[in-house]
Amino acid sequence: MTDAVQTLTIVMAQMTQAVGDLAANADAMRSVRARHPEADLILYPEFQLIGYPPEDLVLKPALAERAAIMLAELALETGDGGPAMLVGSVERDGADLYNIVALLDGGKIVATRRKHELPNYGTFDEKRIFVPGPLPDVVDWRGIKLGLPICEDGWLPKVCRHLADQGAELLISVNGSPYEIDKDERRLTQVFASRVAETGLPLIFLNRIGGQDEIVFDGCSFVLNADGTTAHRLTDWEEEERETRWTKDGAGWTCAPGAIAEWEAHPADIYSAMIVSLRDYVTRNRFPGVVLGLSGGIDSAICAAIAADALGPDKVWCVMLPSRFTSQASLDDAAGCAELVGCKLDTIPIVPAVEAFDTMLAGSFADVDVDITEENVQSRIRGVTLMALSNKFGPMLLTTGNKSEMSVGYATIYGDMAGGYNPLKDAYKMTVFAVAKWRNENVPRLSRNPVAPVMPETIITKPPSAELRPDQKDEDSLPPYPDLDRMLHMLVEEEASVDDVVAKYGFDRDAVVRIERLLMLAEYKRRQAPPGVKLSTRNFGRDRRYPITHGFRTG
Repeated sequence: MTDAVQTLTIVMAQMTQAVGDLAANADAMRSVRARHPEADLILYPEFQLIGYPPEDLVLKPALAERAAIMLAELALETGDGGPAMLVGSVERDGADLYNIVALLDGGKIVATRRKHELPNYGTFDEKRIFVPGPLPDVVDWRGIKLGLPICEDGWLPKVCRHLADQGAELLISVNGSPYEIDKDERRLTQVFASRVAETGLPLIFLNRIGGQDEIVFDGCSFVLNADGTTAHRLTDWEEEERETRWTKDGAGWTCAPGAIAEWEAHPADIYSAMIVSLRDYVTRNRFPGVVLGLSGGIDSAICAAIAADALGPDKVWCVMLPSRFTSQASLDDAAGCAELVGCKLDTIPIVPAVEAFDTMLAGSFADVDVDITEENVQSRIRGVTLMALSNKFGPMLLTTGNKSEMSVGYATIYGDMAGGYNPLKDAYKMTVFAVAKWRNENVPRLSRNPVAPVMPETIITKPPSAELRPDQKDEDSLPPYPDLDRMLHMLVEEEASVDDVVAKYGFDRDAVVRIERLLMLAEYKRRQAPPGVKLSTRNFGRDRRYPITHGFRTG
């Protein structure tokens, strides 16, 4: 940077994180800085020092204490004359906790700013943990007036307007913005384009990548000039360090044009979300791989493909668990899927265990008709068997139920719901079909298993069935999945009433009433389901927190 402060090099570090591992996060930031010694400023995502979201972990006093020590150490390191650093962290002031960014330069912390707008919706509950900071002042750094809105501060107009009124020359928004379908374009073309239009200032939007439990971050960082044009778009789903070069004239700061990454369209972006979330969950929890039941159906087949893409096929163990109701077609399809994916496949028939349970329960079940109980026993035997393999050999058990099934309770608690993670937890059945069709014809950019197709076409085209009784089909007890998903999307994502659904689609009212009833009754199952990646605006869990026991119905 010249003495006249007419040029500026800012590095955007679109990074992953490790929640709670301050030393690893600090070392990763040091490595970025070492790779860009000629830069003026390096930007890191929101809360990069401690990881995001920290949830109640941040309430431990020791975490804030160690974060303060680590931040001071990082600040001292900037005394070498190299780049300044903008670092997201936590700050304790008495009993109050704040979400902050700290500007480190010249061997010290030259400024901190506290997040003003605390999100309290969907996956966010920051008001429960943090105290809002005041409307932030601009930071005068090397003669430049910086506005530093932290994530939600930039999603609403007040903070950016205030910073502009204070004379800010450049807005830098560091974020921890989780993936949702269509959110990448909404951030760019609606939310932050509006901040630029309202303030007349250029803006840097920096986001992280990587999975953290049920949420996943897609990156998709960008730079907007004051005229609203896009100067840079960073890659989605991958770490990237982008040098941006700025010049100042009488009209203010302008960023020189750079690479404009093409962000993935549907359903490729959904598939990438599943890959990244599963990969980070398995590796960060130190599992050697995964095991799953491969039934010959579409849900388990696409889960096997996702797992192989995320981890490599050598870390995926599929197990076929046939009963006397399992068709030869399912056996053939499961074998064909495992061969195409390239993963290990074992077969463990459950017939002896089913017969043993029949004998055990014969006295108690005497003179009582066979019903769904016996079907559920089969599912639970499969769950016990797969968990035994997981316990004995170490791989994490994947569950494979989709959001349509979990919405209406079409899953067996302690059976097919048993496991550690579910890539399809927030994917409706029609989304599963779309993803499977796409994956059979494409190799994902992030794949560690670059093969296609990954399943026999018959898996996609045959009618879905749990195969727990003769000639069983899902549509014996559920509406056709295209209709069911339309009902559920309105009831779950839009919180619509039965009458709203009937008015929009013309479905039989009794059918919608039944689906709403099943949706409400299945809440207790969903509370006991494993985590799975969030894809929609209303995933089961953090986004949608219904009571288990209640009597309200709209139909």
